[in-house]
Amino acid sequence: MNSDKVIRKELLALLRGGEAHMSFDWAVSGFPMKDINNRVPNGSYRVWHLLEHMRIAQWDILEFVRDPGHVSPSFPDGYWPQPDETAMPALWRKTVKNINADLKAVLEIVEDPKTDFFSPIPHAKGYTIFREILLVADHNAYHIAELVSLRRVLNMKPIKEY
Repeated sequence: MNSDKVIRKELLALLRGGEAHMSFDWAVSGFPMKDINNRVPNGSYRVWHLLEHMRIAQWDILEFVRDPGHVSPSFPDGYWPQPDETAMPALWRKTVKNINADLKAVLEIVEDPKTDFFSPIPHAKGYTIFREILLVADHNAYHIAELVSLRRVLNMKPIKEY
């Protein structure tokens, strides 16, 4: 197998999860809807805020890669819902659906044999697609682990052991 195929295969595995860390779908599976607005102990956000933050950050990275005219949200406030904002179960499901849809778009970029991982992004010369793909994978893995830990600590219908 040539190095291009190996890199694509490994990036896809990293983004999908299930090897060294849990997949997003596994982490949100069976999440109790009555707990989506619980505040995180000693934190300034709610459980749903964590998912919405993941969605916004992943979407921003995806659009940064795809759209030369994309303007990122202001940091840090633009990457989190307002502190008192809450979600109904339909909004939780929409957030999950959008995370998965944007992740699918990221996976398609990785799968596309025309994607050049290592040349500078034309509209962002200091960045490569490889860097942005790793950023998505790293950020998602970090917050998936946070969600799983919160579920266990707060006894939110703990997931089966991984």
